[in-house]
Amino acid sequence: MQIHELKQKHKSKGKRRVGRGGKKGTYSGRGNKGQSSRAGRKMVPIIRELIKKYPKLRGYRSLIADDFSAVINLDILEKTSKVGEIINPENLLKKGLISRIKGRTPQVKILGVGKLTKELVVENCRTSESAKKAIEKAGGRINE
Repeated sequence: MQIHELKQKHKSKGKRRVGRGGKKGTYSGRGNKGQSSRAGRKMVPIIRELIKKYPKLRGYRSLIADDFSAVINLDILEKTSKVGEIINPENLLKKGLISRIKGRTPQVKILGVGKLTKELVVENCRTSESAKKAIEKAGGRINE
């Protein structure tokens, strides 16, 4: 059997022509008078006027709106971590201190809010200046 030998199981339904008299009644299903009842009508969509008012923004903007970063403070690290522990996004996810953003592991930035007394090893995390000083003062190190 070839593709040109196939036959349809059901016959296709014909188009219904509206607006030419016949069995659809006096107005042929088009209602009373006006632009929409006449032949060759063109209705301008109202939403077009709203769209024209918006400012035109250039460039590719979708990635700018998506910020895949999580913020964590030193006082939280002080409470939840042990001496000499490695702090990286994967370990923070396991502990539940940060959560996935749109199914991805976020970038982590450590801020210097609170005090730190434990030696911690920070990997693959961005740090603020005050956090960097506090980590190094406590005897920890930052690996980038």
